[in-house]
Amino acid sequence: MNRVVISATGLYTAPQVITNAELVASYNSFAAQFNAAHAQEIAAEALIALEESSVDFIEKASGITRRYVIDKAGVLDPRRMRPKFSRRGNDEVSLQAEMAVAAGSQALAAAGRTPADIDAVICAASNMQRPYPAMAIEIQKALGIGQGYGFDMNVACSSATFALELAVNALRCATARTVLIVNPEICSAHLAWQDRDCHFIFGDVCTALVVERLDGATAANAWEVLGTRLATSFSNNIRNNAGFMSRCEDRDPADRDQLFVQEGRRVFKEVCPMAADRITRHLASLDLSPADVRRFWLHQANLAMNQLIGRRLLGREATSDEAPVILDEFANTASAGSIIAFHRHSADLAAGDVGLICSFGAGYSIGSVVVRKCSVVA
Repeated sequence: MNRVVISATGLYTAPQVITNAELVASYNSFAAQFNAAHAQEIAAEALIALEESSVDFIEKASGITRRYVIDKAGVLDPRRMRPKFSRRGNDEVSLQAEMAVAAGSQALAAAGRTPADIDAVICAASNMQRPYPAMAIEIQKALGIGQGYGFDMNVACSSATFALELAVNALRCATARTVLIVNPEICSAHLAWQDRDCHFIFGDVCTALVVERLDGATAANAWEVLGTRLATSFSNNIRNNAGFMSRCEDRDPADRDQLFVQEGRRVFKEVCPMAADRITRHLASLDLSPADVRRFWLHQANLAMNQLIGRRLLGREATSDEAPVILDEFANTASAGSIIAFHRHSADLAAGDVGLICSFGAGYSIGSVVVRKCSVVA
C-alpha cells in the first residue's frame, strides 16, 4: 500500500478586515435602531430589547480580535448587516472557485506540481454557493486540470479533515497519484450578524492542500500521514436549515434558523471531551500518546475550547508552540481553521516530529489526521 504525504498547503486571505471595535459599533447602532423602532412592544414586554455588544465581551467569549471578509461595507451597514456580492454570470468564474484557484495555485507551486499532475480535486467546505455543477469541477477547469475528476463534500467544520481521509485512501489504493483539496469558506454569508451571541464568530478564507504519494514528493515541508480517523454523532446544537426546500415550505428567508445558529454552552460541554477522547484513542491506535505529539493544529472555533482540549490531552496548559492559535486574527473559518494553523506553523518543525490536525464541528463531526515530518528530499 502506498505511503502518503501532505506535501504543501496554500492560503487565500480575504481582502478586507473587520476589527472588533468596528463590528461592535455597527451592531450597537443596529440594536439602538431596533429598540427605538419597537419601543412600544418592548415596553409591553411583547419583545425583548436587544442588548449591546462590546469588544470585551467578544474577546472574553471567543479570543477573536478581528476577521477577514470578502465584503466589509455590507456587513457593517446597520441597515443591511450581510455582505454584498455582485452577481456573476454563468460564464464567469464563481466567487468560491476564484478563492480556491488562488489557494490551490499557491499549494501547487509549493509542492512543485503543475495542474497536469493532479488527478482529483475535492472541494470541502461548510457551505457551497450552489448545488450544481459541483464547485470542484469548476475549480478543476479554472486551474487548467484537464484530467481526472472533482467532487464537493460538506461535513461542516470537519470538511477538510474528512476530505483528507478520502484523499489519503485514494492514494493508498492507487486510484489517484496526486489530489488537491480546497476549502473555500465564505462564512460571512451564513452568519447572523444581527445576533449578539454569534455576530463576531466567523471570517472568510480559503485553504488548499496537495496530497500525494511519498515516493514522488519533493517538497521541503512534506508530512507523511500516519493515520486518519473520523467520527460523527448527531446533534442539533449547531445547525443551519437553509436549503432548496425552504421556498417550498414558504419559509421567510429572514427566519433565524436559515443562518448559522448554535447552543454554544452545550457545544462547549459536549464537544471538548469528545474531541480529546477521540484524539487520545486515535494516537493510541498508532502506539502514540499526546506527549509524543510535537504540535497540535486544532480547529479554531473558540480559544477556551482549544485550551480545555489541550489540558485534557496533556494534563496541563498547552503552550502556544504546542497548540498554535490563529483564531485571534482570522476568527472561526469553519473547515479551514486547523489547516491555516498547519499552514502557518509547520515549517519550523524538525524531521521526525509528529503532529496532529484535528477539526470538530456541526454534526457533531470530528476528524483527526496524525502526521510526521519528512526528511528534506534533494
